[in-house]
Amino acid sequence: MKIYKSAATFAAILALLFLCACQRTPLEAPPPPEPARSEAGSVAISFDFNRQSGYASNQYAVWIEDNQGNFITTLYATRHTAAGGYKQRPDSIPLWVERSDLANMTRVDAITGPTPQVISHSYIWDCRGAGGGPVPDGTYRFFVEGSLRWKNRVLFTGEIEVGGDAATVEAKAEYFYEGSVDQPALDASAEENSMIPSVTATYTP
Repeated sequence: MKIYKSAATFAAILALLFLCACQRTPLEAPPPPEPARSEAGSVAISFDFNRQSGYASNQYAVWIEDNQGNFITTLYATRHTAAGGYKQRPDSIPLWVERSDLANMTRVDAITGPTPQVISHSYIWDCRGAGGGPVPDGTYRFFVEGSLRWKNRVLFTGEIEVGGDAATVEAKAEYFYEGSVDQPALDASAEENSMIPSVTATYTP
């Protein structure tokens, strides 16, 4: 009799465990792995700069965004605009002013300098984000915006792969010619177009 009761109890326990297993919530799929992060490497954005004579020119900025258009960092911006000149002259590198959220930037001096005098420049991105850590491997966008004269400007854009093999790419230039009270619209023959003739980016692992 004792054996019967022990067997019945054991069977009841098994049945209860089976019912609990049937009612258990299915396991959730594991989260996708985080993208690999670039532990080393740099991107050099290089171009020649030809200083223009006269007023309302010679302003430019260099910055990085991810492939979804999220702003990452400014590598350089001419001090006149970054230190407040954009308030007096809102047509000075306006896209960078907007994308960088310059009005709320707290450490402007860290990324600015006077308008250069020498002709060849290379600005280095260490493949790190705003928090100081390495960015994930993948495609990134680089920008160089230059104010040629008043509202007339040029925007160089390109994409570079971080985390792969060494590579060099050339940016695409888009010119914006617009007249104002102070300056008629430039055109493709204007001398100011030579301020920044071309831009390249080189990734070094």
